Amino acid sequence: MTNDAKNTQPERLLIENCRCLATFDDDQRELKNVDILIEGPQVIAIGENLRQANSLPPDIPAIDASSHLVMPGLVNCHHHMYQVLTRVVGRAQNAELFEWLIELYHMWEHVDAEGVHVAALIAMAELLMTGCTTTMDHHYLHPESAPVELIDEEIRAAQSLGMRFHPTRGSMTLGIDRGGLPPLSLVEKPDRVLADYDRVIQKYHDDSPFSMLRIALAPCSPFNADETIFRETSRVARHYGVRMHTHLAETLDENDYCWERFGCRPLDYVAKMGWEGPDVWFAHAVYLNAAERKRCAENGTGVAHCPASNGRLGSGIAPIPQMVAAGMKVGLGVDGSSSNDSGDMLGEARLAFLTHRAAQGVQAIDTRKTLWLGTRGGADILGNDKIGRIEVGCAADIIMLDLNQFAFAGGASLDPIAASVMCGTTHHVDYSIINGKIVVERGKLSGVTEASVVKKANEISEKILDKVNTERKMDYTIRVDWPMKVHPPHPGDEEARSKTPEKKPES
Repeated sequence: MTNDAKNTQPERLLIENCRCLATFDDDQRELKNVDILIEGPQVIAIGENLRQANSLPPDIPAIDASSHLVMPGLVNCHHHMYQVLTRVVGRAQNAELFEWLIELYHMWEHVDAEGVHVAALIAMAELLMTGCTTTMDHHYLHPESAPVELIDEEIRAAQSLGMRFHPTRGSMTLGIDRGGLPPLSLVEKPDRVLADYDRVIQKYHDDSPFSMLRIALAPCSPFNADETIFRETSRVARHYGVRMHTHLAETLDENDYCWERFGCRPLDYVAKMGWEGPDVWFAHAVYLNAAERKRCAENGTGVAHCPASNGRLGSGIAPIPQMVAAGMKVGLGVDGSSSNDSGDMLGEARLAFLTHRAAQGVQAIDTRKTLWLGTRGGADILGNDKIGRIEVGCAADIIMLDLNQFAFAGGASLDPIAASVMCGTTHHVDYSIINGKIVVERGKLSGVTEASVVKKANEISEKILDKVNTERKMDYTIRVDWPMKVHPPHPGDEEARSKTPEKKPES
């Protein structure tokens, strides 16, 4: 073999003697004391004593996993990373979705390219540290004062951190002048959006098997994106073969908005514009009724479940056990950092587990089903069959939790997989490997210096706060008790979910 051939040989990495390996493959194998051999971006062998069986050289890079739970990296199906800059805003702390959005729009008007980049670094760092190896981002914020190339700033952040990224080029095209929620400073013309669709897909989209970057298209929601952009998005997405994403049926207010404005429920509104099928996924879907769940299951439409955000905004509890029972595709999402206030992916899985047990009893969901949603469920929604499992031929996207911690004591020997959901305090991983590259090692993240990035984010956040306080002549740090609506218990009664008007509203 020539020196040139040696230099082009894929790098190899050996994970040895896994205390517990949760594969999340089709057979849901759970293995003990096995090794994983990685070559280049993929897993090439799983079994006992792979060093000897494959005649591996003694100096091959190796990780001792004898005290670790090893799992596939989690997949985040919904996020708004720019919101890192506006967490725990006092004026929006006690507001429901519509009021919360209207107040925060005034802050988001001042987000620029630097802010998007810094926020993405922090959001992705949070995800990487808490078990997420693949994330999307729903970036619909394009202030008129900012350049159009904002998604590029997020992509640059993902590439610097080594994160597998499925960003979505979002938009708001329906402003307050035409019955939407956002101010005109945040509203784009459809032609500008469509031109940028072509640009980002042609420049960035990579559909190769181990791609680190795939694009999707994502108008924000029925109350801030118009019919033109929904129709054109479905046309463009299917022309290029990329996926589509939007918020849908998140709150009762949204249901009412769609009835009053369009004379139908949210799902029927977007469906008439082509928004159903295996290339579509919705965020939240708290208020899909039984017939709609069955319909989504039959046509392959997916849902990103975001329990922390739904709880934070009092939006309700999505009927996830019923969705799963109906055969729907369901994944997990941490949602935006202003509605969740953190980007803790393992924490989101834990919250999903607790939420549905609290609402529907202990048989509603178990730990393994929760983790399945966070791995295989998310991979299915994003249409990526190389992630979400540890299997020969699949991407080497692997996380490792050190079980020798106070938080796992007394449980790690009994059921380490359940312990990853039911126990733990920080939810931080010990190792994270993406496409065969170590990005978190012994709890430390490579690719970013925490103190300097946090300092920059705080500086940007303070500037935004100063600007909005001056413009609005009020202090946005002061909490406001917004008038709260009294909703039925969640998951609420089917009558509320299936509400129909006595007559079709006037157009």
